[in-house]
Amino acid sequence: MAISERDRLVLPLLLAIMLLVTPGTAMAAPGEFDLERGAWQSTRVDPAQEGDALSECLDRILRSSRLAGAQIGITVRDAETGEVLYARGDEARLVPGSTQKLLVAAAALEILGPDYRFQTTVLTDGEQRGEILAGNLYLKGTGDPTMLPRRYEELAAVLAGHGIRSVEGKLIADDTWFDDERLHPDWSWTDGSSSNAVEISALTVAPGQDLDIGTVIVEVRPGAEPGAPVDVALVPQTGYVTVENRAITAPGGTQESIAVERRRGTNVIVVSGRLPQDSDGTAEWVAVREPTGYATAIFRDALARQGIAVQGETSFGPTPAGARVLAQLESPRLADIVIPFLKLGNNGIAEILVKTMGRERRGEGSWEAGLEVVEQYLASVGVNVATLRLRDGSGVSRLNLQTAGELTWLLFAVQREDWFPAFYEALPVAGPPDRMEGGTLSTRLRFTAAQGNLRAMSGTAPGVSTLSGYVTSEGGQRLVFTLLINNYVGEPPKSIEDAVAVTLAEFRPSPGTKSRHR
Repeated sequence: MAISERDRLVLPLLLAIMLLVTPGTAMAAPGEFDLERGAWQSTRVDPAQEGDALSECLDRILRSSRLAGAQIGITVRDAETGEVLYARGDEARLVPGSTQKLLVAAAALEILGPDYRFQTTVLTDGEQRGEILAGNLYLKGTGDPTMLPRRYEELAAVLAGHGIRSVEGKLIADDTWFDDERLHPDWSWTDGSSSNAVEISALTVAPGQDLDIGTVIVEVRPGAEPGAPVDVALVPQTGYVTVENRAITAPGGTQESIAVERRRGTNVIVVSGRLPQDSDGTAEWVAVREPTGYATAIFRDALARQGIAVQGETSFGPTPAGARVLAQLESPRLADIVIPFLKLGNNGIAEILVKTMGRERRGEGSWEAGLEVVEQYLASVGVNVATLRLRDGSGVSRLNLQTAGELTWLLFAVQREDWFPAFYEALPVAGPPDRMEGGTLSTRLRFTAAQGNLRAMSGTAPGVSTLSGYVTSEGGQRLVFTLLINNYVGEPPKSIEDAVAVTLAEFRPSPGTKSRHR
């Protein structure tokens, strides 16, 4: 639903009536943030005793010497009315990091719907004659990020259930639902083997429940004795990648120096360095080159385990019209997929969703088409898209730009959507150790008023540190906020973000407290 400028002014009043949000549980907080010590003091300013204490506290936090020379954008709104309670640099265009995923999740839930499901299908252009399938076998994907190795096993088992034991033709991978641009042009080539910048395909496989699509887990454990090669295992076990093991087992107590990298332009993974014998081992997620071939290799191995031999080679191409469906799997609902997407800050799912929106709305599974759809949705809920630059879905691109003011408006506006509960529940929660609850915030803000209360996306990249979400104040006021910090020097200023979060969680507005904007 498009929102005019007049509607944007009226919407807060409507939301005050319509909004139904369950507040988080506030917990006792230890006090005020000491900028010099970088810690909390036992005595804090009591907002009930100060006329404009929120602004004073946030001003003091953001004057930290750690932010000298940095760019800061922050906006705090009342979640019920949309009133701006505090803003500083809220119109500055800054690199958002993973808070970019908030835009993509909201757009996907609206455009695709919370009940949307991806499909992976096995088809044939031939006929079954007894145990022989006379024709080609097609594996067609639509971007399902939940395709684990066991799900390819399920597809193979269905074919075995049909009595097929031999395929006379080829195994043909059909990934044409998306375009063939695997890596975004903005992403650094040095991230080639990193699980943070995987190749995107409509056919893919994830090694585990975190849904890190297009990756393989390399597990490294000590060998039998010092001087022996380390033991290396792949999850899933596949011949699609090759391991070159150069690492050795070192005596107990030795400093670990294991490196796991994929040689650029190949699927050769090199393991090097030293692993002490008393180590419990280590595991690295490595992005695989050409995920379509990876997924198809996993499926071909599954067919073999089910007693089905494919006589022809593996190739790539579209499924012909009229091909007959032999087996099909559907993904869980999108409302379930956004949980690992947002909780874990999953970059691959972000890009899958962007290309899926492009395919569903524009008939083109590309970044360009998908981001146009995202931008159109943002404009429809009143976001001033002229202030933004969208380059990818995950926030990996350093060319993405957002403003704190518009991102906070989006978080305010989506509260009226039917799918908002799924969006809200998928956000990381401060403090809980369970990764599928706390997510990227599971170790932060424990024993503060923000624990179990704050729900937000965080972002971290060189020179970029961001936090954006929802928190309930001690006064029972629901708050929406965004903090974007760019161009700092040194370690990410997470303690500054935490100080802001706790200040908001402790806030108890006094009568007559006015909004602050500058």
